[in-house]
Amino acid sequence: MTAAKELDERGGGRGRATGRRPTDTAAAPAGASGGGGRGRNTSTQEATGRHQAVFHELRVAAVDALTDDAYAVTLDVPDTLAGEYRHAAGQHVNIRCTAVGDEERRSYSICTPAGSGILRIGVKHLPGGAFSAHVARRLRPGDVLEVMTPTGRFTPALDPAASNHYGLVAAGSGITPVLSIASTVLATEPGSRVTLFYGNRTSSSVMFVEELYDLKNTYPDRFSLVHVLSREPQQVELFSGRLDPDRFDRLLRALCPLDQVDEWFLCGPFAMVQELRAYLRDRGAARVHVELFHADPPAPPQPPAPTKAQPGASTVTAVLGGRATTFRLGPYDVPVLEAMLRERGDAPYACRGGVCGTCRARLLEGEVRMDQNYALEDTEVANGYVLTCQSHPVSPTVRLEYDA
Repeated sequence: MTAAKELDERGGGRGRATGRRPTDTAAAPAGASGGGGRGRNTSTQEATGRHQAVFHELRVAAVDALTDDAYAVTLDVPDTLAGEYRHAAGQHVNIRCTAVGDEERRSYSICTPAGSGILRIGVKHLPGGAFSAHVARRLRPGDVLEVMTPTGRFTPALDPAASNHYGLVAAGSGITPVLSIASTVLATEPGSRVTLFYGNRTSSSVMFVEELYDLKNTYPDRFSLVHVLSREPQQVELFSGRLDPDRFDRLLRALCPLDQVDEWFLCGPFAMVQELRAYLRDRGAARVHVELFHADPPAPPQPPAPTKAQPGASTVTAVLGGRATTFRLGPYDVPVLEAMLRERGDAPYACRGGVCGTCRARLLEGEVRMDQNYALEDTEVANGYVLTCQSHPVSPTVRLEYDA
């Protein structure tokens, strides 16, 4: 466990989780950061890590086009909520929206530096993405969104006295949390430097161009920016093409020797992140953190409410907000999250795909099977944490706690 991924280790979870483990580094959002908004509390509390994350209504302060299909949305946080929305570099917020019809929840990374007092997110319009289409076509200043307080563990552990070299890799909208990390590191650790490899299709699809070049102008000796374009030829062949392990290897040999980097943060599409993570791990890089972005998934169909417990069903108890809810659930029925939502509409979730980690709970008793896990580190799983959107009970009794 690295300092950048501090986990709650108070007491060992007694339960056991089994299941497919696609990656052993942390992942968070599935997506991509104030006067006027009064921030009314909508009373849905969500347990994430060590604190209770809460939805508030925030007014949209600005919607700015970054490219033809990407936008920066600035949210107005009233003074009374400023403390709740204070974020760490690399964190994200979940947004709940009913303006697109059925309730949509999406996670979006905050792009502004920690301590800036500005909450702004980056949103890329994706085909079939209901909320991203709403942002592109209809969202305007003055509109109200339900926004959860910041969460996420894709964050560096900063020390003003440190002298580190951070390697950052992003592609497309994966720049959103990486921009926050870069700007925060450079402002907080005067002795540290940052090298950012940023992949895009063309120069016109690069998000946050002005912010990136502001960093280059402000920190010319400490910030290196390397653009790689997959569909636009550049004068140097090395910078033209997909940011895959072969090209990444050549970039490192030419510009940034691997043994000179202390810590890596990777964010972007699944394939790129997994390939480059494997490349770094195979070459001995010990401090590698990842965050996966993916397209808006179709909403899963709502299963019918059970009429009676099926044979072999388990007794599942989930504690949320200090209140225990008990239900019966079979090993091949819907995941624990879906069964919990039948009983309590305030159960925390966002992506329902095992990516964002919003539905994380601690397994205190029994055993569950996780279908997939892109959000939890091995140390978290060892300490009893599971993703309830992917978990199925396989022991007679299961007890979980969202508040842990």
